[in-house]
Amino acid sequence: MSSLKNYDAFLEHSGPAAIVLKQPLMPVEGEDGVLFPATYASGDGFDGGYNIDTDASGGNVCLIDSVGSQANRIEPIFGQDPYAKLVPQIVVTAGEKHVSILEAGHRAGDALVRCSSLHADLQAGFRAVLKGDASPLAKLAPTSLVFGVWDSRDTQAKLPRVIASTIRAYNVRKLRRSAQFNPATEYVNDLLLDEPVDKATKDAYSERGFIHVPATATHGGVIADGGVVRTATLGLAAIRLLNAGNDAEKTLALRRYILGLSLVAFTSNPSGYLRQGCILVVNPNKPAEFVEVYPSGERRHCEITHQNAIDFATEAAAAFGVGESRTVPFDREKAKADVKGEGDTKTKGKKGKKAAAEGAGNE
Repeated sequence: MSSLKNYDAFLEHSGPAAIVLKQPLMPVEGEDGVLFPATYASGDGFDGGYNIDTDASGGNVCLIDSVGSQANRIEPIFGQDPYAKLVPQIVVTAGEKHVSILEAGHRAGDALVRCSSLHADLQAGFRAVLKGDASPLAKLAPTSLVFGVWDSRDTQAKLPRVIASTIRAYNVRKLRRSAQFNPATEYVNDLLLDEPVDKATKDAYSERGFIHVPATATHGGVIADGGVVRTATLGLAAIRLLNAGNDAEKTLALRRYILGLSLVAFTSNPSGYLRQGCILVVNPNKPAEFVEVYPSGERRHCEITHQNAIDFATEAAAAFGVGESRTVPFDREKAKADVKGEGDTKTKGKKGKKAAAEGAGNE
């Protein structure tokens, strides 16, 4: 039985504004296990380290995995079976590397694909978006419509994230850890090396593992007394803003296609291994909240399995027509011209640096 029309209610303006998932997680060691959040460099008044915000009541919220980082974990699944058939496989060869657009930090707006033979097609796709037609870009880089993209170095076309997923821990206790490195033998005492006579030599001995090196009071993870939750939102209202020009039939096909990809991504489980010391799994002791949220604020229970999403996405992709897969080389001359701001692209200075951070999916 066809599932192509199963979720058309989500695409109607009277439909839900979003689907929201609140999924309790826990470390593999258990609810009281130690987990290691992401660490961030200092800057803009932030001292660096874990991102922990404290509220007026004394509670706190610790960022475990950011929106960008979650996107980076989810998007590459579309390069694997059974998802690969849902999107064109666009690969850029750069030296000995083969990099999928699914792994590029800025997706369709990334320098890697901009400085290849795909540039003209992508530029045309972004310009079509500005004119109200997202179909050409969906043929080239459909996941850019799901996870968001900003062509900040060229056309300035910007598409919001349809999916936003974040993992946070609540009321955390911050821990510290210390370590001591002991060399295999006493190189100096045993006269295998000379006594270091200055700081530079001592630092070199330390770096190369010839002397004892203590490491004290470094980041030791956190214990989340208030639990760990993955909160994800699928913005149906954002999908309803996508158009294929003034063609109602093509617009419906486009929206179904992007909805299908979004549902597949949304119902996947991007927990598991996040980083050393942070392996998270679903907490079986706490129920998840999976709801449709309407403009009125009404919340209705939602039941869409991952297999339901795959079945729908497969039909929607066939109806829309998945774009052609391509492998193209990185163009060194295009890159040189791009850096100089030659041709029809320009560098943006400080504005461009900010765009690099905001447009990327990296944490």
